[in-house]
Amino acid sequence: MAPSSSCHAAATLVLAAAIIACHFSVLVVATDVKRHCHGDHESRSVQLLRAAGAGAVKIYDANADILRALAGTGIPVSIMVPNSAIPSLASSRAAAEDWVATNLAPHTPATRVAHLLVGNEVLSNRAIAGSTWRAVVPAMANLHRALRRAPGRGLRTVKLGTTLSMDALSASYPPSAGAFRDDIAEDVIRQLLRFLNATRSYYFVDAYPYFAWAGNREAISLDYALFQGAASSRYVDAGNGLTYTNLLDQMLDAVVAAMGRLGYGDVKLAVSETGWPSGGDAGETGANVRNAATYNRNLAARMSKNPGTPARLGPRVYDVDLTGRRSSYPPLPPADNTDSAAAWCVLGKAVNETAVAAAVAYACQQGSGTCAAIQPGGACHEPDTLDAHASYAFNAYWQQFRSAGGTCFFNGLAKTTTKDPSHGSCKFASSLD
Repeated sequence: MAPSSSCHAAATLVLAAAIIACHFSVLVVATDVKRHCHGDHESRSVQLLRAAGAGAVKIYDANADILRALAGTGIPVSIMVPNSAIPSLASSRAAAEDWVATNLAPHTPATRVAHLLVGNEVLSNRAIAGSTWRAVVPAMANLHRALRRAPGRGLRTVKLGTTLSMDALSASYPPSAGAFRDDIAEDVIRQLLRFLNATRSYYFVDAYPYFAWAGNREAISLDYALFQGAASSRYVDAGNGLTYTNLLDQMLDAVVAAMGRLGYGDVKLAVSETGWPSGGDAGETGANVRNAATYNRNLAARMSKNPGTPARLGPRVYDVDLTGRRSSYPPLPPADNTDSAAAWCVLGKAVNETAVAAAVAYACQQGSGTCAAIQPGGACHEPDTLDAHASYAFNAYWQQFRSAGGTCFFNGLAKTTTKDPSHGSCKFASSLD
């Protein structure tokens, strides 16, 4: 199936209800927004954003339709630059200026662009180490220069950053011992922190406590990871004397310590992604809907009270209801830790084709050869439908990046399954491969 026409478009947005403190912010609450050509799509998009209590929006590319829909809302927008674009942006100032002129300038100042996130977890992908890792900061520098030279005022305040997963650290326990990996600390991270410090931007981290808990379940209680640990489960870091009541705070303060180890302990920290998986395989006990709901609700409640961490305490600036302005919820689903021998990530129930196509494009831009099998002549090219290609792309991405925090979500388009989607000569990698 070909992508649908613009008169039946779906804009997939990550709605980010943001709480910003002096040195700390959290971007959470993901949903999908569908637009239709009925003349009211812009107002409907705004209504959905406001209903979700969104303080910011994160989108995975500079989609013109989405940026137009956000015009006039005043909502800060964070836009991702694809990993594949980084080398050219790093090597050419002209390329950076063209990118800004083409993708951003037509939409500002009507649309409030707050951040450009140059790459997604680039340092987790060793396949692009030679071509891209050291190019991240030069690309950011060229884009920064292009933004400052752009006409008008709408782009001159845009902050540059890049999202990194927790695997950028070689040590995270105890938090005070946090340190970056030796292969990136000097050549990449120090340059990144220098740039972020000079431009007063944020270190964006994707932090998923599930993976830290799953890798050390004997030492970390599930309640502690889900923000509901008892006083007896609190942890005191002997290195700095700070007391922790949940796993996410430990992870974030490990990043703070790692930055301080390189001399940049004051660089602001932002959580670009966090969450808990709603399904998993035999190696992912605890990945279920109940725990995911518990994590999200407790995170929302915590953030409404205190957005800081033990190492980064700070007063609230915005009083945002991360729960979407709901005062009550239906009961949590029953606990279900039943696991299967293997799991795959596939397209969920039928949704708008434009949203699926955008998600496939994102998945295929990550890693090396992620979607080679669905290209013409590839083992999984047939059936040549968007749905079939989406399932392959989602699964290929998930299997490649799940150990580094990659999730089977894609803004609600994907789901995990225990039924092998392989067919004929087309083989889908499984979680056990």
